[in-house]
Amino acid sequence: MLLIALPVFLAGCGEAPESAAPAAPATKQALAGSPPPLASLHAQANELLPGGPAAFRERLAELKGFPVVVNKWASWCGPCREEFPHFQRQAVKRGKEVAFIGVNSMDNDGNAKAFLADYPVTYPSYKDGDGKTSKVFEGSYAFPTTAFYDKRGRLALVKPGGYKTEADLVKDIERYAR
Repeated sequence: MLLIALPVFLAGCGEAPESAAPAAPATKQALAGSPPPLASLHAQANELLPGGPAAFRERLAELKGFPVVVNKWASWCGPCREEFPHFQRQAVKRGKEVAFIGVNSMDNDGNAKAFLADYPVTYPSYKDGDGKTSKVFEGSYAFPTTAFYDKRGRLALVKPGGYKTEADLVKDIERYAR
């Protein structure tokens, strides 16, 4: 029995989940008319941005007036792969009201780009090869880590570890990113 189940279990390893994110035209339509600061994030969808902590802080300052959800991830992180579809869907659903930013930490560009090809998002990720950008939001050593900022730019919550369900992510967005 175990020998039969093992190939079936392993068959899905490393594949992107089905319909993790809406198709590009549907996504663009859903985000059309976003306020300029959020539209600038959408214009950099799926990009890896340089600049380190200074660029990240500058982006946070530009987003004052909007709640911000920051997700620290890495291509080699299993829990990141599990939770990324939740962020994909919520960024589309809430992208006109809430800013989403990724922080790709302790990773290399090639692997990060391959990850984003499998898990495309409507927002950019800042490169954080040395872990210094994560310190801006008091990011723990845990992967993934999610930080929530309120509209005034105040850090409301830093949650180490992944989101097992989208409902749990939604609960935290509604509670802290407001």
